[in-house]
Amino acid sequence: MNLDDYDEIADRLDRYAAVPDEVLTEVVTRDGLCFWAFERDEMPELSGSDLPDRELAARLCAGCPVIDECLELELRAAGEHTVGVWGALAETDRRAVHRTWRRRRASNEGGEQR
Repeated sequence: MNLDDYDEIADRLDRYAAVPDEVLTEVVTRDGLCFWAFERDEMPELSGSDLPDRELAARLCAGCPVIDECLELELRAAGEHTVGVWGALAETDRRAVHRTWRRRRASNEGGEQR
């Protein structure tokens, strides 16, 4: 991924800026594939996978209808400390998107954001 990709992703997320955390949480937990496609004890094993992080994230989230909402929620909740798979992005990509996302929100709201 490159900076243009991160800008494009952050741009897509701007539409969620005014959506309350509770609403995003409800949507993601209700509609996110990872929340209902697997029983908790049947979740695919991620540690030790030989798939690159980006490919693993893309596969786990393939077809999920709430990828952007999930990513927005994770950027708000964990920010640069994000871990795991959220929003179909690997951790390093989410951290890079977070920097762009935070800068965009700060400039749109006139102050520093998370």
